[in-house]
Amino acid sequence: MNPYALSILLSSLAVGTLTTLSSSHWFLAWVGLEINTMAMIPLMTKMHHPRSTESATKYFLTQATASALILFSTITNAWATGEWTITTMNDNTSTFMLTIALAIKLGIAPFHLWLPDVMQGLNLTTCLILATWQKLAPMSLMIMTNHQLNTNMLITMAVLSTVIGGWGGLNQTQIRKMMAYSSIAHLGWMTLVLSFSPNLTTLNLMIYLMLTSSMFLMMKTLNSTNINKLSMSWLKAPLLASSMMITLMALGGLPPTSGFLPKWLILQEMTKQHLGTVSTLMAMSALLSLFFYLRLSYAISLTTTPNTSNSNMTWRMTHSQMQILPTMITLTTMMLPITPTLLAMLN
Repeated sequence: MNPYALSILLSSLAVGTLTTLSSSHWFLAWVGLEINTMAMIPLMTKMHHPRSTESATKYFLTQATASALILFSTITNAWATGEWTITTMNDNTSTFMLTIALAIKLGIAPFHLWLPDVMQGLNLTTCLILATWQKLAPMSLMIMTNHQLNTNMLITMAVLSTVIGGWGGLNQTQIRKMMAYSSIAHLGWMTLVLSFSPNLTTLNLMIYLMLTSSMFLMMKTLNSTNINKLSMSWLKAPLLASSMMITLMALGGLPPTSGFLPKWLILQEMTKQHLGTVSTLMAMSALLSLFFYLRLSYAISLTTTPNTSNSNMTWRMTHSQMQILPTMITLTTMMLPITPTLLAMLN
């Protein structure tokens, strides 16, 4: 892609998200979401492949439906209450429609079916943007309106997301689809605690962004998109492959990695709210996700071919965009000791 066109599209992505993050009026927030969607579609179609065209079409249709529903819900709310401010969604019908629209935008179950198919047709860089940056604007709207959303509906969607996110990733061989189901499961954890502690949702979002970014950057460095390619990564870059194993354990939520932190705090909050059954269901569904992360770790470390590889060992990172990777890996593994500091910052 032309560097000038690429810079315009990336700037538009940044402007769209920042517009939504900084707005207090529904119309301006909707404009930001639209700019975001319009900038994302050319990035998806730059591969000139039927799969990428299919992904862009599916993405456009789902995001257009969600945007129309957001606009309809806000107009209905303005009609009923006379208010366009984001924090004053007082009409029940409008709030219900807004929750569904934001769930479609994010890919929360049961509105998740577009996400794995769309991510499978994209290259790893565009997948990284879709799984991280594109979650910021809709999730910020959910956090801003958390006190008006239906708690029972959010809990139901959260449990569905974690179960489907774990179950759907079990039989996958493509890592991009696995990361899509991982995203659905993590969004379930964020949605669960949204009504009770928005600060924990923000913390979970930050840690999810770090873990997913480091995972996609490592996949891009190793050029691995399926399990067969991943099994050769130890021969190419042993240190990076072992770092990927730790990142996968963090995504699964194993202590003492950073991924354990949000799950622990969310389960603690749910127990305080006397939601023991929901907490048990969430903890058990996290084991489903952990299984396919362990499967990937097994493929990296224990399925290396016995013969020598003809490829040179990539002992030096040549990509300038990979310079941030060591920092991301460190944060992935070592944030648990600074839990009190993080909680104090959020509160």
